Amino acid sequence: MTSARMAVSTLAAYELALDVGERVLLADFTQTFGASELWCVAGPNGAGKTTLLSTLAGLVPPARGRVALDGVPIGDWQPGELAKRRALMPQNVHDAFSATVFDIVLLNRFPYLGGWGWETERDRAAAHAALDALALAQLAARDVRSLSGGERQRVALAATLCQDAPLLLLDEPLAHLDLRHQIDCLTLLAHWARESPRTVIFSCHDLNLARRFATHALLMPGDGTAQAGPVRDVLTPELASRAFGYPLVLIEADGHEALVPALRRPEMESPKP
Repeated sequence: MTSARMAVSTLAAYELALDVGERVLLADFTQTFGASELWCVAGPNGAGKTTLLSTLAGLVPPARGRVALDGVPIGDWQPGELAKRRALMPQNVHDAFSATVFDIVLLNRFPYLGGWGWETERDRAAAHAALDALALAQLAARDVRSLSGGERQRVALAATLCQDAPLLLLDEPLAHLDLRHQIDCLTLLAHWARESPRTVIFSCHDLNLARRFATHALLMPGDGTAQAGPVRDVLTPELASRAFGYPLVLIEADGHEALVPALRRPEMESPKP
């Protein structure tokens, strides 16, 4: 999906801090996320990945520091204009009412509606393009409440793409997807970021898929620290082992690499007789 209207966005965090109660998840974090970059946010459960994405989207205020989009503090944007510049896919989607898949995707064109709020042919074309990109065209007329978890997840991603924003924030977009669809979605996002160009930031638990597709990574152990940079400089055995609290090793075969858990944790080794 491309748009002649699209302008590049720059997202930046300055001395950002995230707290939950007395616990500091992230402290003094400064980073710029640029165009054509595909960022993976990785870390253990409870490390603050969702909180970070919500903060970057402007939905949750940081404990300290600030977030700016195109040089403007995220809180100073008018909601309608902000929705044209950044799109957020939440981790959980709840369908309270029946609606077709097409209508669910079309809802994300709301920032562009004017006058009486009727959709134009351009809006409908954007919805069809998003469905085609996720191989969902055959489901367009289905009731969204009849879909499987994986199908519903792809619909949520299609709706986010349909918003046509230069900055995309995705919270666990690969959840509920089988391996084939995980790879299809990441292939699409990598192409979408590179060719438009746009910025994509997604959270993910699969470090090997992240190493294969992402250009950059942000590793959050949840203790206030963070590592950020090119993906293979950040998702290393040493840094990932420390963040996840379990030893990982890097194996290589036929030109491919994979991070895998060590056979046993050192403290679990049987004592010598």
